[in-house]
Amino acid sequence: MQRRAFLTQLSVVLATSAATFLPGASAQSAVAPKELRVDYAYYSPASLAIKKFGWLEDEFKADGTEIKWVLSQGSNRALEFLAADAVDFGSTAGLAAVLARANGNPIKTVYVYSKPEWTALVVSKDSPVKSIEDLRGRKVAATKGTDPYLFLLRSLNDKGLTKTDIQHVHLQHADGRAALEQGRVDAWAGLDPHMAASELDSGTRIVYRNVDYNTYGFLNAREKFVAQYPQATARVIKVYERARKWIQAYPADAAKLLAAEAKISLEVAKRQLARTDFNQSAPGAVHVSALKSAAPILVEEGLVKAGTDVARVIDDLVAPAGGVRLAAAQIQ
Repeated sequence: MQRRAFLTQLSVVLATSAATFLPGASAQSAVAPKELRVDYAYYSPASLAIKKFGWLEDEFKADGTEIKWVLSQGSNRALEFLAADAVDFGSTAGLAAVLARANGNPIKTVYVYSKPEWTALVVSKDSPVKSIEDLRGRKVAATKGTDPYLFLLRSLNDKGLTKTDIQHVHLQHADGRAALEQGRVDAWAGLDPHMAASELDSGTRIVYRNVDYNTYGFLNAREKFVAQYPQATARVIKVYERARKWIQAYPADAAKLLAAEAKISLEVAKRQLARTDFNQSAPGAVHVSALKSAAPILVEEGLVKAGTDVARVIDDLVAPAGGVRLAAAQIQ
């Protein structure tokens, strides 16, 4: 339904494309940038495929655009890169993107690279922890500003707890896994592929999961870049769409690629992909609705400034920008 709604904007695409070449239209919008800086992440299989096969390089070769790849270890890193003007496109979780924009990071969501179940609460195989309530007073690792961290807060909130009821330990995802397996923390809000690897390699177990508390994987761009280069933005989206279709058509090859790039076993890669839905790529009303249902935790936990209209922030984040409209014809 979202894809069909997205395609109805094709008339806008044609009009916008034509206007680009009319007298008075911005010539800058029709040219490609000299350099395109894009992140890749192990939680974004599409980015791994694009980087591996050189699809962005091929797309912009005739323009002489240099493609620069930057590794994001989590949503927090991708958002830091975007805020620092170190990348033009960054891969994050949806709610993390909302939090960033609410706190002044001028980004736009231009594509949905997946709907994963990439986070859950994990404990060691012999842990006495059986439920969320058992986490009271215990050390829990989670990376601030990421979906696992927000997942942890929402899960606690469901049981009448807050982050003050636990001992939160801020660690990057891979370090959180190590801390759990070494017994330095009692639980960890994990992220695939680290979480899948920990389950299969170390016997850790998921003590709580909630698919609905996993927000979508968003490809975000700097708002200034989207405004200045709408056609380049559309071409990046087109390449991401090519990667999504490749993953759907060749899941076994996608698993092998993920395993090789993330340096994990093939079984771990298969488990991660099995928990990931690649069927919906056009940002739209379903994503806005999901984010608005999750937004209260940002206010309740004081993660945004008092008085922030989070609903408006979400609308502004996901509202189609020029490059997104131009890409409508690419989303088939």
